[in-house]
Amino acid sequence: MHPVERAVYKWMSSALLGEQGNTIIIGCSAGPDSIALVHILHALALKCHLRLIAVYVDHGLRPAEIPGERQLVQQTAGKLGLDAEIVEVAAESEAKHYKKSLEHAARDLRYAALHRMKEHYQADYIAVGHNADDQVEEVLLRLLRGSSRKALSAMQQLENGILRPLLQLSKQTLLNYLAEQRIPFCHDSSNDDHSFLRNRIRHELLPLLEQKYDPGIRKALLKTAANLAEDEDFLEGQVQQLWDQVDVPMATSSSPEAMVLSVNRHMVSRYHPALQRRLFERILWSIGTPARYEHILAITKAVSQGRSGSELHLSKGLRVAVFRDHIQFSYPRGRAAWRGSLKNEHSRK
Repeated sequence: MHPVERAVYKWMSSALLGEQGNTIIIGCSAGPDSIALVHILHALALKCHLRLIAVYVDHGLRPAEIPGERQLVQQTAGKLGLDAEIVEVAAESEAKHYKKSLEHAARDLRYAALHRMKEHYQADYIAVGHNADDQVEEVLLRLLRGSSRKALSAMQQLENGILRPLLQLSKQTLLNYLAEQRIPFCHDSSNDDHSFLRNRIRHELLPLLEQKYDPGIRKALLKTAANLAEDEDFLEGQVQQLWDQVDVPMATSSSPEAMVLSVNRHMVSRYHPALQRRLFERILWSIGTPARYEHILAITKAVSQGRSGSELHLSKGLRVAVFRDHIQFSYPRGRAAWRGSLKNEHSRK
């Protein structure tokens, strides 16, 4: 077994993925990382009882390169005896319609397509080819965007049904593996486009940091992400305990107007603000509204300082009412923006 394959097998075994007979959708762009991933998982398929399906997502971009990429994915799958799927999506239309960046739109459509394939094949996981260099870039990207501590822990090797078996391997290690095995791959020219922030980080910022500041910056960032991930795991456990203790019942009615969630104000106020913020972040996501940081801070402040009878107006018609004993979340007029207060709403009734 090649050392790279052994490293991936060691991780899969530690994650209890080694002998469970899983079906895995592999996102394969025909680039070096995903092609290496296909070959590595194929090398482990018999030992780990894996069924593998290679999926190429055609974003409708780079028309000169797409035919070669599609052909390589199909040829690779055929040579290895794997199923292969080609899925076409329209990234430019998605970006224009929803006012997203092209990179963001392509990513959303790609993962949506992979999840559809996961459902189609009743697969257990989706595997993608992110490597250690991608992780370093992701940490810097999120840092520049002012992301939270949780976001700075970056990508995890197993997260929400997504496998990243190569996350601890460098790009160069994978390129060496492909060269040693004489495995062909394609080059995506969009990776050279400096209009994308990630590419500027890869080609400009990281080399500058290595040359002018710290040649070990990549290892340092990986260590930071790993430490933060461990901290996040602990804090998530604490938040789960808080969630269980404060008892956050939600109406089971399918009508948004009937959705009401109450949190014991006195119980929550006993906890550190950091745990309170995480609790309210989870609540906002659970009731279908964006968990914006400024909203989370406002709710946390309301717990300690809010006057009984006051209220917060948040996204999509969400109202947060402050009472002496509890904080109440509700959509008085459903999930749609509206002006006015809960007091007026009650007086109408």
